[in-house]
Amino acid sequence: MSRIGKMPVPLPKGVTVTIGQGNQVAVKGPKGQLEHQFPAEITMEQVAAEVKVTRHSDNKMQRALHGLTRALLNNMVLGVSAGFTRILEIEGVGYRASMMGKNLVVFLGYSHPIEIVPPPGIAFEVDKTGRQVTITGIDKQVVGQMAAQIRDVRAPEPYKGKGVHYRGEIVRRKQGKTGKVGGKGAK
Repeated sequence: MSRIGKMPVPLPKGVTVTIGQGNQVAVKGPKGQLEHQFPAEITMEQVAAEVKVTRHSDNKMQRALHGLTRALLNNMVLGVSAGFTRILEIEGVGYRASMMGKNLVVFLGYSHPIEIVPPPGIAFEVDKTGRQVTITGIDKQVVGQMAAQIRDVRAPEPYKGKGVHYRGEIVRRKQGKTGKVGGKGAK
């Protein structure tokens, strides 16, 4: 039995789960509403203030879907109740970010600023130094995807660490060039 799959998903106050036809699940909470179509091989039932996820058989596909379904459902519940946040840090001389309305504008050493338009349900926030970008939303996958796209604009380079990286990410550094012993005219 899947250790993750057999744990029930607790429902905080103010969160409602509606399980519809064909495992169409809608989760509504104080931050918004999320919907997802889950596989028919997995059964979900709401018991009191929690949702239990079960599978019909022990074949490999259903074992794989069991934990995945429970994790996705739990992320939906957490998203509509508390939301998700991803923080990016910008390193480098002249590298910075700013807001233009709801859009994020990043200056990362290119000849032009790059404007990033947030998808629905995503909000950007830049600190006053312009070196830290906070991405918030209720869908964990969309928040992570947006953070990855911003990081890919200028990923951190290994020599000086310049670029955009996640908060807490350790950028592996390389030593760089070393001079030859003796110099140019040595014999």
